[in-house]
Amino acid sequence: MTTPSKSCIKLEKWLLRQIGKAIADYNMIGAGDTVMVCVSGGKDSYTLLSCLLALRARAPVDFRIVAMNLDQRQPGFPADVLPAYLEKIGVEYRIVTEDTYSIVKDKIPEGKTTCSLCSRLRRGIIYRTACEIGATRIALGHHRDDILETLFLNMFFGGRIKAMPPKLKSDDGRNVVIRPLAYCSETDIARYARAKAFPIIPCNLCGTQENAQRQQIKAMLREWEAHFPGRIESLATSLRNVTPSHLGDSRLFDFAHLTGNPASGEEDLEGDVPGAQQPSQKSFAPIRVIRVRSPQSPMA
Repeated sequence: MTTPSKSCIKLEKWLLRQIGKAIADYNMIGAGDTVMVCVSGGKDSYTLLSCLLALRARAPVDFRIVAMNLDQRQPGFPADVLPAYLEKIGVEYRIVTEDTYSIVKDKIPEGKTTCSLCSRLRRGIIYRTACEIGATRIALGHHRDDILETLFLNMFFGGRIKAMPPKLKSDDGRNVVIRPLAYCSETDIARYARAKAFPIIPCNLCGTQENAQRQQIKAMLREWEAHFPGRIESLATSLRNVTPSHLGDSRLFDFAHLTGNPASGEEDLEGDVPGAQQPSQKSFAPIRVIRVRSPQSPMA
């Protein structure tokens, strides 16, 4: 077995700290839970499984981990890769084989995006399997960037503010879905997957088209990350600091019955950012810039 490098150990510690914080913040896993980790063969789910196993080894509470993979009978899918890997690391697992590929191909016209129907079928099988093995938690490998991409997709193309919650009740009401990678960046996960040399299974086996809208959002976030360091972290933090009274959804805040309270001493007439000095109208006028040559620092 290859000894992990210092950088890999350091990265793993960072990921474990982020995952541990997410688990604690949202009470994702407790004593006696059975956590079914959905493993697709991609970098995210491999990282999730690896880190949860590492956390379980040092956790103060005992919980069961069962890795689950859905073989959808996609042409060319290397069905032996995941069982061999899961056997090697010694984790309990369940491989479920369902020919959803043929169903999707039969129902969706050629050239149309198959992701929606495929996702619904896959979700139903995951929920059913969780009940069969007695899972109390279903762990998915969505990370911070997935969550932010979903937020902007819903805002730009769906007209609503909605992302992926770190924890939610499943559609069938019988399971709790958790996303322990909610605080982890895709960049760190990709680095970790390369360092660990996970046997990655390509995600394009079914031939589905890339979601053009999601790719636009992903490119936008990458550009922000490159030109404005810290912006992505700030966006992720904002999802945990929501002020319904400063949005516009009357289902979340009772605007209709809002009345003045002169004694409060708090005003927010124009949605000002607390502590920020607001510019006057004159500040928008063109500014003439005069360059002065300094005798101490001569200009070239």
